[in-house]
Amino acid sequence: MPARLTALLLSHKRPPLVLGLIVAAALVAVETVVLYPLSGDSAAGTRSVIYLCGVLVVASVWGVWLGVVTSVASIVAFNYFHAVPFQAFGFDPRRDLQIAAVFIGAGLFTSFVADLARSRAAEASERRREADLAAEMAHRMLRSDDVRSTLDSVSWLLAEAFELRSATIGLDAVAGDEQWVAFPLRDGATQVGSLLVPADTPERILERLRHRVVPSLVSLLCAAREREEITNSLKASREEATELMEASTLLMEEQAALRRVAVLVARGASPPEVFSAVTAELCQLLGPYSTGLVRYEPDGTSTLVGGRNEPGMVEMPAGTRIRLEGHCLTAMIQSTGRPARTTYDNAEGPIAATLRELGIHSGFGVPVVVAGRLWGAAVISTTRSAPIPAEVEARLADFTELVATAVANADSHAQLTASRARIVAATDEARRRLERDLHDGAQQRLVSLRLQLGMVEAAIPPGLDAVREELTQIATGLTCVLEDLRELSRGIHPAMLARGGLGPALRTLCRRSAVPVDLVVDIDRRLPEPVEVTAYYVVSEALANAAKHARATMVHVDAEAEDAVLRLSIKDNGVGGAGTGRGSGLIGLQDRVETLGGRMDIVSPAGNGTALLVTIPIGGT
Repeated sequence: MPARLTALLLSHKRPPLVLGLIVAAALVAVETVVLYPLSGDSAAGTRSVIYLCGVLVVASVWGVWLGVVTSVASIVAFNYFHAVPFQAFGFDPRRDLQIAAVFIGAGLFTSFVADLARSRAAEASERRREADLAAEMAHRMLRSDDVRSTLDSVSWLLAEAFELRSATIGLDAVAGDEQWVAFPLRDGATQVGSLLVPADTPERILERLRHRVVPSLVSLLCAAREREEITNSLKASREEATELMEASTLLMEEQAALRRVAVLVARGASPPEVFSAVTAELCQLLGPYSTGLVRYEPDGTSTLVGGRNEPGMVEMPAGTRIRLEGHCLTAMIQSTGRPARTTYDNAEGPIAATLRELGIHSGFGVPVVVAGRLWGAAVISTTRSAPIPAEVEARLADFTELVATAVANADSHAQLTASRARIVAATDEARRRLERDLHDGAQQRLVSLRLQLGMVEAAIPPGLDAVREELTQIATGLTCVLEDLRELSRGIHPAMLARGGLGPALRTLCRRSAVPVDLVVDIDRRLPEPVEVTAYYVVSEALANAAKHARATMVHVDAEAEDAVLRLSIKDNGVGGAGTGRGSGLIGLQDRVETLGGRMDIVSPAGNGTALLVTIPIGGT
């Protein structure tokens, strides 16, 4: 009850006057009844104070005028029912005027205090509602990435808070008219927006809007627009960072792909292996598209050196020859030397027809330029009706420069390997020819001279012992020369290798070695001639080095032929320190081994001997 009474007293809206009159009459009646038990206990003036309570209540709720009316009614009731003569109207100027003065003065004071409290409470309520409005507007405007989209809901909140028919907040400068009052929202000299309210809005509300809402609304708009700018800037930065990360990732993928291809080239892979790896990397980089690497031939055709098709498509094997005729992507690139794109739906020519049968709709290709000349083209195609995206084409164009480098390295490596193979083959042929010339020429001549000298020695008459002795010495010298020539001939190209194979040749070589050799041979078949010759010379050079330079007392030789690889292991207990530098004969052996696609590793720590580990492929020689 006290809370309700306080709310009633502090309400800025007065209750109806009729209700006030009823309340006043009820209070006077109640107070009159309450005074009957006190009639003989106190003086009349003291008893009249009871009526003051009703006057104070009515004056505080309904104002001073109804309070005065209540005061007069209270004096009349007191005079009639509780003053002498009872139940008759008598007027005592001194008493009645004194009571009236007290009642009216108290009512005036109470009304003033109540109005003051009511106005302060109303102002506090307005401030609270304005604070709640500002908080809600800030919550909506500062949480949105688009300020303009929140203005309708904020305008509705403002109209509801100030009990307006409508309100409009805009980001444009709008002038007022007969229907609207416009409040410019300015941040210094810059107008950031406008607030429009109906023209029939009370002046008091307009003042509140002007002095309390407009400044906070300006601050909110400025903060919201700054936040929107910051958010957009961050979004743009994030998108740019994402693009940079994607570009960096793509570049890293391209570099990784090139590195894998370069490692493959450095390991001596054949060009077909390199081309297959290049097309595989293209598929991984470009996505689900068919890729192909084409090389232009001098006869006006092109060769598919590597390719990968989309899943489910028939693979076109590497080595397929393609004639450059009709509507053909490779022909377009060859004629212009520039990237080209085409569709095959209505194209003419046998190649276009073949591609249509495979389900290919369109393609894009980029020229591959090696050492300043048009080597070939890298092409991609798709079975989808949609064209190949521009970013995929750009990615192919970027990667093709790396493809050209890989192709150039593969070609150079292949040419170098072929050149070394030709040199080794020519050297072996020269050795064989020299060995045949020595065997068929010089050795036969020396044998003939030795026989003739024996015949002359036998024909010398007795008594010429000194001459016979000289001839004997000459014959012995010729025999030694013949043996040296035979030994030299075996070193140039061992005849045992051609007759019995690598196993017997190694056994003969180890028997003639100046250093004891522990030989283990596990070879049950003849190997290709270049493999046997290379292995023989590796063991021969290793034994010679062990005797001349390593000062070894024992050499272990292991030869094992597996299905596709010949493995040699030559280890001595010499002084070590061997290597391919400083003009060592091991350089030639290493070149010979690598020419066959093999590998020779040298382990020779100082003071711990030397080990040669040689691996030579058999099947691909």
